[in-house]
Amino acid sequence: MAIKRNQRQRKKMHLAEFQELGFLVKWQFAEGTSVEQIDSTVDRFIAEVIQPNGLAYEGSGYLHWEGLVCLEKIGKCDAKHQELVKNWLSQNSLQQIEISELFDIWWDYPTNA
Repeated sequence: MAIKRNQRQRKKMHLAEFQELGFLVKWQFAEGTSVEQIDSTVDRFIAEVIQPNGLAYEGSGYLHWEGLVCLEKIGKCDAKHQELVKNWLSQNSLQQIEISELFDIWWDYPTNA
């Protein structure tokens, strides 16, 4: 028997229309890249891809970066967002770019076993 939840419950649990989909992204700078170049590239990534598309990025790294991309507000990322991120990283000479499948950031966050 399916459980029926009202709007308040769905919102609190991030279900149905309140579900949030995001994806993981990983990339690598070339060996020997300066800290200044890394900072500049990450700043441009945020200014040129993340902010203009209503996205949020939470991540870290030095030569190897990884993080989560999701919408800045409640909602679902889609294949277009994945493609924007992947294309920008590729066009800016970053290496070993990996983009995960979309997943529910509240209920299905991938964990390393």
